[in-house]
Amino acid sequence: MGSVLAAASPSPAPAAAGGGQGVPGLVSVPPGFTMPSVSSVPPGSESDQQKADADSRLPNPGTYEECHRKCKEVFPMQMEGVRLVVNKGLSNHFQVNHTITLSTLGDSGYRFGSTYVGSKQTGPAESFPVLVGDMDNTGSLSAQIIHQLTNAVRSKIAIQTQQHKFVNWQCDFEYRGQDFTSAVTLGNPDVLVGSGIVVAHHLQSITPALVLGGELVYHRRPGEEGTVTSFLGRYTGDNFVATLTLGGAGAHATYYHKANDQLQVGVEFEASTRMPETTTSFGYQLDLPKANLLFKGTVDSNWVVGATLEKKLVPLPLTLALGAFLNHRKNKFQCGFGVTIG
Repeated sequence: MGSVLAAASPSPAPAAAGGGQGVPGLVSVPPGFTMPSVSSVPPGSESDQQKADADSRLPNPGTYEECHRKCKEVFPMQMEGVRLVVNKGLSNHFQVNHTITLSTLGDSGYRFGSTYVGSKQTGPAESFPVLVGDMDNTGSLSAQIIHQLTNAVRSKIAIQTQQHKFVNWQCDFEYRGQDFTSAVTLGNPDVLVGSGIVVAHHLQSITPALVLGGELVYHRRPGEEGTVTSFLGRYTGDNFVATLTLGGAGAHATYYHKANDQLQVGVEFEASTRMPETTTSFGYQLDLPKANLLFKGTVDSNWVVGATLEKKLVPLPLTLALGAFLNHRKNKFQCGFGVTIG
């Protein structure tokens, strides 16, 4: 809640820096003190101490935007009309894609996108900088630049234009410590008018399974100024993740459970203080790797039922997607078909 143009950023491995503990396995001694002598040290005790210290360290909690993502990924995305996506890799660092959308409800058109990944590798599957952008046939542009400045600091700049006019832009700075993550987002700042949005996040690992944090959103424009705060708690078990967000804007709770390698389920609850309504949704994901089949389904308290089906046509680089959603209360039905090449 309260995020500004939140974009998914990849989760890095826990940073080695950020604790300043010195050499692993050694204990720093204050000036004027000496270590007591030890008569005998059993073989391998030093390595055991190093292993115990490594096991006692709390993990990095990740980012604030990722807290509810595990559950949301189980739910299917709505599809309507026909969608064709063609991906083409030009090199190990550069890729382009073409998207054609035909819709009876929304706008139909063409979008061209490109992705560049740099050669600065910070993890097994992470390289920086990352440049992502796409433009449609009307000239509207959206772009992001993500870069790992240091082992602990990551920055992101995102801009969005609509028909050659700037609509939104934001700048993010994120710091990842050994057991915490802090981030600040500045959105649409205008010094002359005195308007803008500032979002601050902080997550702290309390135990290896429990994470607590909070969010502060401050917005200002001529004649209006306000602040919204929220608090977050997340508990991670062996095969489940429970997350709760409480704030002035309402409540948001998610529960994710992995039954086995093929079946995953999720439950989401949302309540808003601005609009007196609550919504509860149930979703599941069924993965059949031998059949190259992925099925997602959902049903919520508003009697909206939907499902999507994805089928990979191996060995061809082709993926087919079918989706259908039915709103029983409004008596509305929509379906979609998608093809992804590459």
